[in-house]
Amino acid sequence: MSDVQQLKGKDFKSNQEVRWCPGCGDYSIISSVQSILAELGRDKDNVVMVSGIGCSSRFPYYMGTYGFHGIHGRANAIATGVKVANPDLDTWVITGDGDGLSIGGNHMIHSLRRNVNLKIILFNNEIYGLTKGQYSPTTPQGQKTKTSPFGSVDAPFNPLQLALGAGATFAARTLDVRPKHMKAVLKAAAEHNGAAFVEVWQNCVIFNDGAFKHWSEKKVRDDQTVDLVAGQPMIFGAEKEKGLRSEGCQIQVVSADEASIWDPTVESPGPGFLMSQLDKDPSMPRPFGVFRQVEAPTLDDLVHDQISEVTDKLGEGSLKDLIYTPDSWEVK
Repeated sequence: MSDVQQLKGKDFKSNQEVRWCPGCGDYSIISSVQSILAELGRDKDNVVMVSGIGCSSRFPYYMGTYGFHGIHGRANAIATGVKVANPDLDTWVITGDGDGLSIGGNHMIHSLRRNVNLKIILFNNEIYGLTKGQYSPTTPQGQKTKTSPFGSVDAPFNPLQLALGAGATFAARTLDVRPKHMKAVLKAAAEHNGAAFVEVWQNCVIFNDGAFKHWSEKKVRDDQTVDLVAGQPMIFGAEKEKGLRSEGCQIQVVSADEASIWDPTVESPGPGFLMSQLDKDPSMPRPFGVFRQVEAPTLDDLVHDQISEVTDKLGEGSLKDLIYTPDSWEVK
């Protein structure tokens, strides 16, 4: 273990040439993941990266760990099989807003509700990048794309609301242009025992450049975003002079000294969901950080606990016993 603890972020890089567009936010995300895996002393031979299809899904090739590049939308299903088969593996899902919320939406919901001990990073650039600029499940209404030349009429998903509604025991959001914040969020996700869902606002410089500039640019960021830090007041502004106060189902902007203390550990997903609603109000800052963090039994533990209980009761069994049961029959 001492050798593992001495690893650096570069030790988690593969020998493959990283091929994302210059300026793509994916570079920041993979660097953060490599850094926190090294910081946490993870064994690279015990880490598995599972992806679907999309720009983000090249991720396993660029990691010096085990990896599985799956098919479109099936990363969560594959990763669930990996984790349940071997709970000791540190299993991550790398997906995008198209891959994870469109064809893969059903798998996403069920891996979260089952609380499979996976670390799920959803790269959200609000566009289909790999297939050249079609609108995705998170594309804002009215946006013109190659498949919505007159503006998208679809109501977009809010990924955090989807995760919270599915019962995610850990749900968070960060930005590609804030690596320090991103590392802190990803570290918290990595240390969480259960399904950890992290949405990363990630800029696509080719097909949706500047999608998040109204909140991410340095000149507006302090006034347009608020960091949710457990045990700390929800304050924001260039001089940290403003705050958010939660009263019932209402959030209002107040002075910093009146701000409510943020607590993501309450059992109900309600507070996190309420904060996610701020995305719909242009007068409110966008929240980032951990929205929910609670403990619950994981699917992988429950499956193996059940196997142990049944084995103790019925014995190890054999393949012959499995095949030749009263439920089998012969076809002549």
